[in-house]
Amino acid sequence: MPFKVNWDALGIATSVACAIHCAVLPLLLSSLPIFGINIIDNIVFEYCMIFLAAAIGVYALYHGYKKHHHNPGPLLAFSAGIVLLLLKQVLHHLQLWFLVPAVFAIVWAHFRNFQLYRQGQHCHTGDCKH
Repeated sequence: MPFKVNWDALGIATSVACAIHCAVLPLLLSSLPIFGINIIDNIVFEYCMIFLAAAIGVYALYHGYKKHHHNPGPLLAFSAGIVLLLLKQVLHHLQLWFLVPAVFAIVWAHFRNFQLYRQGQHCHTGDCKH
């Protein structure tokens, strides 16, 4: 039996992990600089988390879009969420205002993609590969 990855579940998990990192980590790990460890407000770490979530999300959502439902809604919501995460990095003083809607948009995109996949409403156009 081949192993199959549920990319939507993985996308939701990485989005939630990112939200936990952004919201809780600064509170719990504020003493790490005393030990010479600095992942709080580490720009490289922050962008790596965003790009990891983006890579997994794009793969999961594009797969659902191309092979199953052809509904661009989840891709658009996910893209908006990633843009909001990038804005959070640029406009750091407003990060909470961008973080909350970004996480909701990304999680909703994966959830909606999963719903559309489960509904099984295949359009069977010429570009379908199923």
